[in-house]
Amino acid sequence: MSSFTTTDPTTGQPLERFERISRAELNEKIERADRAARAWASAPLEDRGELLLRVAKALRAQRQSLAETAVREMGKPVTQARAEVEKCAWCCEHFAQAGPAMLADDSIQTEASRSYAAFRPLGVVLAVMPWNFPYWQVIRAAAPALMAGNAMVLKHAENTTQCGLELERLFRECGAPEGLFTALISGHDDIGATVADPRISAVTLTGSERAGIAIATAAGAALKKCVLELGGSDAFIVLADADLDATAAMAVKGRFQNNGQSCIAAKRFIVENSVHDEFLTRFVAAAKAQRMGNPMDDATEIGPMARADLRDEMHRQVMDTAHSGAKVVLGGRAAPGNGFFYEPTIVDAVEPAMAMFDEEIFGPAAAVIVASDADHAIDLANLSRYGLGSSIWTRDTARAQQLAGRIEAGSVFVNGIVASDPRLPFGGVKKSGYGRELSTFGIHEFVNIQTVWVK
Repeated sequence: MSSFTTTDPTTGQPLERFERISRAELNEKIERADRAARAWASAPLEDRGELLLRVAKALRAQRQSLAETAVREMGKPVTQARAEVEKCAWCCEHFAQAGPAMLADDSIQTEASRSYAAFRPLGVVLAVMPWNFPYWQVIRAAAPALMAGNAMVLKHAENTTQCGLELERLFRECGAPEGLFTALISGHDDIGATVADPRISAVTLTGSERAGIAIATAAGAALKKCVLELGGSDAFIVLADADLDATAAMAVKGRFQNNGQSCIAAKRFIVENSVHDEFLTRFVAAAKAQRMGNPMDDATEIGPMARADLRDEMHRQVMDTAHSGAKVVLGGRAAPGNGFFYEPTIVDAVEPAMAMFDEEIFGPAAAVIVASDADHAIDLANLSRYGLGSSIWTRDTARAQQLAGRIEAGSVFVNGIVASDPRLPFGGVKKSGYGRELSTFGIHEFVNIQTVWVK
């Protein structure tokens, strides 16, 4: 189909109609991006940084309107949408300020009079991005890529199309050269051809395991670099000596923020047997106390899921897990009324081979799993095809750091919920993808690390 309509997840009603661009229009946009990349590659680092600083300022100035657009398209609570926009501004500032040092020539002593590694831009980076953090997922890829001298074309999720167009507008109004940041309203059938286009130098994707396989296959066939940040089933490990009041409060935030729709959300709550009952009581009480309602209301903590099909799929996972012998101790059903709301849900006595253990749960439902001791907890945490993030909750931080070395995940947080931070590398292992975003490691993903040898 040449057009599609977005839906307001709060009401279930149609929101806006968009026309997909033709192949000729797609070709023209990629051509403009290629021209912009060639010019931007020679732009001084100071100029690149100044653009990012202007974008940061514009993000803050338009924070409320941008947040409301995100709420209308995907349903997150407006307070969290404003925080997302603020985080994007911080990311732009970070790479504007720290980028020059990250991209400075790295001198290496050899028998030459001078030898060094230089970090040269690649060209046009194709970003295929999801709907759950419609600004942050884009900016955390765009800020380092643009600072490194690349251009970016964005294929956003269809249900957050307007969010992508808002970012394109912001870059344009902040003085970005024509084509430097472009939103493509193209169909899924166009992605393979876009990846293969010789003017596209690299690809970054945040999305599902299935989408990652498709992009990696296309990029591999075209011999192009790609970074994949895919699904997760993060373990939240509660050891016997944890502060249970504080841990339960953070468990609710880690599982239910963004309506539970986050790749790095805590999903499998692995609790030592000796404190299981106490933790579960606190966890259920705190989760039940959350206010569910209109996401445009500042008091709302739980909004609707982004789409009806996503809600239906999560309900199937909850029911399948219950039918396998687990116990639904909170929620477990769609909320009555309009929109795609689902009650905050906690399922206890989940075990390996159950749906909520083996599959990624992308919504407001938590699986509680009993471990006999810390070693068993680590084994359970690793018993997953995903390896994005994990957290350990304990008063013994020295022991936790030793245990962290045994966890198969790209991030391990001790007494904190997993979060992405512009200063730290972010990414996963196993079926959660490969490559890193953010930090020095992220900015170096989309550069040509060129050796220069001079005698």
